[in-house]
Amino acid sequence: MRIIPAIDIIDGKCVRLTKGDYNTKKIYNENPLEVAKEFEDSGIQYLHVVDLDGAKSKHIVNYKILEQIASKTNLKIDFGGGLKSDEDLKIAFESGASQITGGSIAANNSTQFLNWLTTYGNDKIILGADCLDRKIATNGWLERSELDVLDFIKNYEAKGIINVICTDISKDGMLQGASNELYQEILGATKINLIASGGVSNIDDLVTLKEIGCEGAILGKAIYEGNITLKELSLIL
Repeated sequence: MRIIPAIDIIDGKCVRLTKGDYNTKKIYNENPLEVAKEFEDSGIQYLHVVDLDGAKSKHIVNYKILEQIASKTNLKIDFGGGLKSDEDLKIAFESGASQITGGSIAANNSTQFLNWLTTYGNDKIILGADCLDRKIATNGWLERSELDVLDFIKNYEAKGIINVICTDISKDGMLQGASNELYQEILGATKINLIASGGVSNIDDLVTLKEIGCEGAILGKAIYEGNITLKELSLIL
């Protein structure tokens, strides 16, 4: 299972939110590149970067940070947050993203999202399935739809999606364990590569996600709060 640390960006700084609430913002480092280099030095190969300003603004904002990290590390970066137009996507890839994650666009404009899938291929486009009480949430989790998360994923699997990041918003930033039952349900009903996100609090949580069959696990606050050390991660990579 791939271990994928997250860097969430507001105002160019590395932050974390709790349950996606922008009012809970906590700044962990003024320099995201510094954080990314620490990850790479510990043997990490993958990075999940979220442009929270972009998610709120509905267009890419922090692409210069992406460019810095991509040009000064060898990390394979998936980038999301505010990607709504062809130009946003072009900027993200030109700034060094290996993959992009589309969530809100997939929920609100399937024609556009499927066009990206056709243009760039399903190895480059990840479906972001962020949900609360099983309902897909969009635009930095500030808006909710009536789309059931499993139906949402199965619909896009039928159209060629193979990689999905699923975040249970109720678990995000809580350090109380991941949404294991939901992930088991998704993996039992699909053949997608599932990347779990939200709630990872310790190494045991990662072991459980691996046993469930997740292809990857994204973790953020557990690292920043010291619940999981980079040395611990280096031993299981």
